[in-house]
Amino acid sequence: MDRRSRRLIQAGIPAVLVGAYIVIEPLQLLIRRLLLLFATVDVAAIKAYILSFGIWAPVISFLLMVFQSVLAPLPAFLITFANAALFGWVKGAALSWSSAMAGAALCFYIARFYGREVVEGLTSKLALESVDDFFHKYGQYAVLIARLLPFISFDVVSYAAGLTSMGFWQFFLATGLGQLPATLVYSYAGDLLAGSVRNIVSGLLLLFAAGVLVALLKRIFKEKRAGAGGLN
Repeated sequence: MDRRSRRLIQAGIPAVLVGAYIVIEPLQLLIRRLLLLFATVDVAAIKAYILSFGIWAPVISFLLMVFQSVLAPLPAFLITFANAALFGWVKGAALSWSSAMAGAALCFYIARFYGREVVEGLTSKLALESVDDFFHKYGQYAVLIARLLPFISFDVVSYAAGLTSMGFWQFFLATGLGQLPATLVYSYAGDLLAGSVRNIVSGLLLLFAAGVLVALLKRIFKEKRAGAGGLN
């Protein structure tokens, strides 16, 4: 693709989307309803909305996860809880994980294609700069570590990764591995299990995530120490 065609596509897609939103009133109502739905932070409301589509419920859930990924930082855990309650923890976890991966890939390519200015509009300059610092500190391990830490925005990390020189498959594999423990924990929490069982399983999975994180940090420390020793 030559530079002129790329610029036309870059300008054309947002123009079409904005134009559609302005002209098509049902689309405006749908997006406003979805934003309000997430703003309530009500799992029951999310469940009811997804379930209202009948056999299309899994597809709608998938699209909702992608939707919240692009419009960071809407709370994705609401969909994960709802999926577990509606489809069971195994199928719910699989649906949540795969849709989160699709959302992450979309964010990555939006950032790669449109650049920092558009990403700052979709997230915020402050959030992006904080993740930039995290990437600078942890380098090639940043995505995997960030996925294991629940207080770091999933979607902002996806956008930030797209602004770096990181390859897509490196990003995708790190995201898939790092996101799995959190997805399983949230799915268990959303399923109709006894509290004691849920707590035990959640604790074990959190310990697993913490163990992976500690091992990564030790490896990074050793590599930096070895690099510093080589300079002396």
